[in-house]
Amino acid sequence: RPTHVSGKDFNLSAEMSYAYNATLTTDANMAMLAADVAANGFLSAGNKDFAETMEKNLDVLWLLFGAYLVFFMQAGFALLEAGSVRAKNTKNILLKNVLDACLGGLIWWTIGYPIALGDMGGDSKANTAQPFFMDRIEGKGNHTYYAMWMFQWAFAAAAATIVSGAVAERCAFSAYLAYTFVLTGFIYPAVVYWCWGKYGFMSAWTDSSLPKPDNFVGGTGLIDFAGSGVVHMTGGAAALMGAIILGPRTGRFAPRTGEVQPMPGHSTVLAALGTFILWFGWYGFNPVSTLAFKYMQDAARAAVTTTLSACAGGATTLAIHVALKNPPDVSPALNGILAGLVSITGPCPVVDPWAAVLIGCIGGFVYYGSSRLLLKLKVDDPLDASPVHFFCGIWGVLASGLFARQEFVNGVYGTDKHYGVLMGADGKQLGVQLIGVLVIATWVCGLSGVLFMALKFMKLLRVSAEDEDVGLDSSHHGGDAYNFAASKPIQVA
Repeated sequence: RPTHVSGKDFNLSAEMSYAYNATLTTDANMAMLAADVAANGFLSAGNKDFAETMEKNLDVLWLLFGAYLVFFMQAGFALLEAGSVRAKNTKNILLKNVLDACLGGLIWWTIGYPIALGDMGGDSKANTAQPFFMDRIEGKGNHTYYAMWMFQWAFAAAAATIVSGAVAERCAFSAYLAYTFVLTGFIYPAVVYWCWGKYGFMSAWTDSSLPKPDNFVGGTGLIDFAGSGVVHMTGGAAALMGAIILGPRTGRFAPRTGEVQPMPGHSTVLAALGTFILWFGWYGFNPVSTLAFKYMQDAARAAVTTTLSACAGGATTLAIHVALKNPPDVSPALNGILAGLVSITGPCPVVDPWAAVLIGCIGGFVYYGSSRLLLKLKVDDPLDASPVHFFCGIWGVLASGLFARQEFVNGVYGTDKHYGVLMGADGKQLGVQLIGVLVIATWVCGLSGVLFMALKFMKLLRVSAEDEDVGLDSSHHGGDAYNFAASKPIQVA
């Protein structure tokens, strides 16, 4: 195809086109490859090896770039959560965010990743026959082996961090350690295995050599490209169960009337900055989930739809808030942005820009409605983690079954038989998406519910009322995050 090399237009052969797409090298290297094709009619062995090496290196670079962006989202979560809680609990929520990365990495290395994506190959469909350590997984010779682990670790850390916001300001530190271990080491990896692994029964990425009826629930498999269901529903469902079983913060609901009592976070500035960092990191979450450098058009489309859905979600949520006779406020807009981002995470490369706007708008309604519903039910989620991640995650999974475009599904998943029902297909793919929602919700809510109930039974789930009143920073972490004494006026005799 025509392309630009060293100031001249070349009509490249198929092999040359492959080399160009794979390498994105300098003009000098491209001129060398073009001269090779012109002289021989094909790439010589040496230059073909060069092109293949460059392709592999760019794949690794692409994955590492995405891993760094997604990991930077931990800074966004830390700022958002710290700003959304009261000042007396700042150190507690920050320590949990720090340990989500540290403990999450070790757990993901030893247990989580081998279960999630450590397929043994051959006829084996289970991973229990090998020790759960990364360096024992078959496939170490793959050029993206280490880079893929990094990318997936950043995803796992994000899923674990979601829960801490829903149980903030009253959850015991021992309970945090327990749910982080179980979620990162078992609950989340199983969902990844089912939905993204090559043997997963809902996976759209099954091994092409395997008989598809044995591995598909139907249709294309679950269309959840970057994890509206796999990551956000999983974290959000665990967050919801934690908030329900843990109970509301003391004083959140009036004893007699049940009226909601405001408990605003101590820093809107931190919350806003954290949200913008999360939005920035989402460009690693969604576009880089193409996993290979040669799929740049899919990545670019995912970046555009991600942007538009976030914009629509933020604007819609603020509009709803104002329409209900509330003053314009920052917090609804911030959560609306996150709602739009979660909603588009699953369908980002398979929908048109106009559909992304609609998905973000509906995501704003889903967030706002579910947030108000939980308050009616007296479920206290300080950061609205479950409305943003669980309920909008459900919507994101279902949106793929509605708006996925045939051409894009074929380009991303390699089949054009099943796509969005509103785009002219039958309802089979929507049915698959619904099955995915039910499976993930049942699995995560069931197991996390058992875990939180067990911790509650053992009196390990919640801090005492006295510690909650004083604040977890002073009662559990050696002092306040802020020097409040220094801000008091000096008394002059």
